[in-house]
Amino acid sequence: MTELHDGSSAASEREAPRRPARGERGSLPARVSLYVRQVIAELRKVIWPTRKELSNYTTVVIAFVLVMIALLSVLDYAFGRLMFWAFS
Repeated sequence: MTELHDGSSAASEREAPRRPARGERGSLPARVSLYVRQVIAELRKVIWPTRKELSNYTTVVIAFVLVMIALLSVLDYAFGRLMFWAFS
């Protein structure tokens, strides 16, 4: 933690705003504002994927979904044929 010239620390300026205690809840606009500030603080911590990583992840997801569609289609067809054979 780095000490600044005014006596405060650099880490305290980056921390998310504290959550008020149960008895000191503010008005609705104050709570919404606090929520938005906390969301923005959390989004700053996110490590966003690069364009290449994102395209790789997207390709993997699309390939997985296509494989699952094919598998379920085959199973649906097989069970349908089995039911027609068993009950007709």
